[in-house]
Amino acid sequence: MPAKGIQFINRAQALTSIQMINRYFICSLLILLYASVASAQTVTLDYYFNHEVHKAASGKMERFHYIWEEKGQTGFYIWGNIFTKNGARLDTLDKAPTAQNLAKSDIYIIVDPDNKKESPTPNFIEKKDVEQIAAWVKKGGVLVLMANDSANVELKHFNDLAQQFGLHFNNDIQNHVIDANNFEAGAIAPGDNPIIKTAKKLFLKDVCGISYQGKNVIPVLKAKTGTAIAVITKYGKGTVFAIGDPWLYNEYVNGRLPTDFDNDKAANDLTIWLLQQVRSKK
Repeated sequence: MPAKGIQFINRAQALTSIQMINRYFICSLLILLYASVASAQTVTLDYYFNHEVHKAASGKMERFHYIWEEKGQTGFYIWGNIFTKNGARLDTLDKAPTAQNLAKSDIYIIVDPDNKKESPTPNFIEKKDVEQIAAWVKKGGVLVLMANDSANVELKHFNDLAQQFGLHFNNDIQNHVIDANNFEAGAIAPGDNPIIKTAKKLFLKDVCGISYQGKNVIPVLKAKTGTAIAVITKYGKGTVFAIGDPWLYNEYVNGRLPTDFDNDKAANDLTIWLLQQVRSKK
């Protein structure tokens, strides 16, 4: 009997040990999962300065133009997927970019701010917005500024923000493409480039040029005229990437371009580089 009693106790101890191991294993997995989610970079797309709406097929008014969820030609659905495939988490901001509203963002993207042609009551970038965004970048935020040709973007207030970092979006059109099928008119080679590592031939049409001052500003893409159309600069602990076009919306990364153009690869290159700027400051 004593032997059987001892055997019973050993079995109980064994079961307890197994349960403890299982609990430990589950807890470890949860911790790892939480750590993975917690460390994911949050990429926030502005829905406040760019807030275009149109009437959908249903007859209802809906958001469109450079938004994550839009699968049509003018959406950022594909670029959003590239971010998530690289471990990032997508977010949006449909309010003014205060310190509190930007606190959880690692990358903040402002694309094509509305002019009065695009919105009857546009939200212009005001002085207080410039101050809040600049303070966020200075602490380590990664800011992406994507303009457009001057007829399709509100440049005056956008430049109030850009000049905070020594940049200015010009009132011009670079790589003008008259015939929509004349893709070579918008073709450029990135060359030896700190961002574009795998793409060899890019398509950027009707882009505004960028003027800049300060030794920290580095041009990374130039139009056929030699004018800078994409630049990077450091600001405090943060980073700014600016380009004169929305560029990576679905129309130009979905396979519509001739096969010798690499905008899809460039989208992945830029995404990886932006996420690396976040990791390097942590």
